[in-house]
Amino acid sequence: MAHTALKATRFFLPSGPAGPGYLEVRDRVFGRFSPSAPEGVEVRDLGDAWVAPGLVDVHIHGYLDHDVMDCSEEALSEMAAALPRTGTTSFLATTLTAPVEATTEACVVIGNHVNAPKAAKVEGVHLEGPFFTERHKGAQNAAYLIDPSVELLETWIRALAGKAVKTDLAPERKDAPAYVAKAVELGCVVALGHSDATYDEAMACVDAGATVFVHTYNGMSGFTHREPGMVGCALATPETYAELICDGHHVHPAAARLAIAAKGADHVVLITDCMRAGGMPEGDFMLGELPVVVRDGTARLRDGGNLAGSILELDRAVKNVVDWGLATPAEAVRMATLNPARSAGIDDVCGQILPGRDADLCVFSPAMEHLATYVAGELAWEA
Repeated sequence: MAHTALKATRFFLPSGPAGPGYLEVRDRVFGRFSPSAPEGVEVRDLGDAWVAPGLVDVHIHGYLDHDVMDCSEEALSEMAAALPRTGTTSFLATTLTAPVEATTEACVVIGNHVNAPKAAKVEGVHLEGPFFTERHKGAQNAAYLIDPSVELLETWIRALAGKAVKTDLAPERKDAPAYVAKAVELGCVVALGHSDATYDEAMACVDAGATVFVHTYNGMSGFTHREPGMVGCALATPETYAELICDGHHVHPAAARLAIAAKGADHVVLITDCMRAGGMPEGDFMLGELPVVVRDGTARLRDGGNLAGSILELDRAVKNVVDWGLATPAEAVRMATLNPARSAGIDDVCGQILPGRDADLCVFSPAMEHLATYVAGELAWEA
C-alpha cells in the first residue's frame, strides 16, 4: 500500500470516534485522517466498516497448536503469523511457570525474534511465573514455583535484547515489595497474580510500583468486606490496570461490569490468556507439562478440572463486552488497544492510529464482527 486512503464510516482515533472519512497510509505507516477524500490518492472503500487500531494482546501463551514455551523460533513465528486472524497485530509472548532454564530459553527466542511481514509483532515478554504461590496456582506447575529473584530477572532481561518485559509475582512471596521496586528500576512492568495475598500485602506491592493485576478475579484471593484481598486491591486502586478474560467462562458479565465501573474504561485490559488450543478443534492438548482437555469452549486441566488458560480470541472479547452491554464499541476497542499497550509500556509503538506509526488496523462491521486485519498497511487477513 504505497499511498492509499482507506474510506470507512467510523474510525477509532485517539481523540475518539470520527467519520465517515478517509485515513491515509503511505509507505506502510499512518498518514492523516480527513473527512474529505485526499487528492491524487487511491481510495480503498471499506463501505460501512469501522476501523480500529490493531489489537494488542499482552497476555497470550499460544495459538494454532504453537506455544511460547515450545522455545522455538518456528513456533513463535507461526503463532505470530496466525494471530492477525484474531485482529491482533502486537502481543507480549507469555511464558508460564517452568524450569528456570526453559524460561531463559524462551526469552532468548523472543529476544532473537524478527517480526515478519503480515504477522503480529512480538513486542516483548510477559513472564507469568514462576514467582507465585500454590493456593491460587491455577494451571501453573507447583513444582517450579520459587521466590522472586532479581538475579533471574536480570538474566531474562539480557536475553530479551531490549524488548519489553512484564513480570508477575504473588505479593506474599518473600521480599516481594523489594523485588517490585527493583524490577521497576530495571524498566519492567510488574503485575500481581496467582496469589492468596491479603489486601495489605497487595497494596505494599502497588505502593512499590506494581501497576497490573493478572486476569482479575481468576487466580487470586477474593473480596470480603473484612478482608478485601487481591480482588479488593485491584478494584480499589484506580491507577492500576485490571486484566479481564471476557470469554463468558472465566468471569461472569456482572463481575466484569463491576470491574469496569470500579476501574473506569481507561484501566481495564482485555486479554485472551489463550493457550496452544486457540484456533484448533476440541481435543487433548498440553499446557507446559500439564495435560489439558478443550471442550465446550473451555480449556481445563485433565486432573482437577481447573481452567487452564483459554481459547479466546481477542476480537471476540471486544465483541463480547459490547454484546453484553458492558461497554460502547469505542470503550471496548480501547480496552483491547491503547489500554493494554499503556499497561505494558509499549504504547509508543502500538495501540493508536497516529501519523508515522505502523499502519496496523483491525476492521469491524457495525455489529463488531471482525472483517479484516492490516499489518503495516498490508492486508494480513480478511473474512
